[in-house]
Amino acid sequence: MNESSFLKPLVNASSLNNSYLLMRHGESEANVSGVIVSDPAIGCERFGLTEHGLQQIRASINGFRGKPITQIVCSDFLRTMQTAQSVAEILHLPQPQQEIGLRERFFGNWEGMSADHYEKIWQRDEMGQEIDDEVEQPQAVLQRGVDVISKLETQYRDQVILLISHGDMLQILRTLVTGISPHKHRSLTHHQTAEIKYLVSQDE
Repeated sequence: MNESSFLKPLVNASSLNNSYLLMRHGESEANVSGVIVSDPAIGCERFGLTEHGLQQIRASINGFRGKPITQIVCSDFLRTMQTAQSVAEILHLPQPQQEIGLRERFFGNWEGMSADHYEKIWQRDEMGQEIDDEVEQPQAVLQRGVDVISKLETQYRDQVILLISHGDMLQILRTLVTGISPHKHRSLTHHQTAEIKYLVSQDE
């Protein structure tokens, strides 16, 4: 399913079977170290949450006032899995469902380098540039997210589903409901660690 075929139903919440919330993982060791960790071979095994990250998650969940969350779906990176497990424990929900389509955007040759380089990549995104450094393009990231939601739409009905993922994935996924190009994702309000936002609600 391509972006154009799924964009209209996402904007029209009444045509969706479920409501979707977006949550970024809590503060991670990668955030504190200021390094880019996007390779699944590394991110699925290392760079989990900090104690502050766990506190952020508890505060975010305890402060959430929306419809009760009924399902949790997360990336299989360590920092998102730990976030999802913490949310499940707080809300007394079943074990989260893992979806590799919600993984961190792959930053190619920038892997392991300073997080300061994100700005360079985002500037290229804004201009629609593609450079051969193996960075995953925004459209490809968007497609992964759309594929996950499409799958969940066939699995569930009348659920409030919390998608726990990573900064760029969530920023890019939100372009679906704003109508802007995925390359313009940084024009949206920054998604903070452990922050919860609606992607689309059936109440809208």
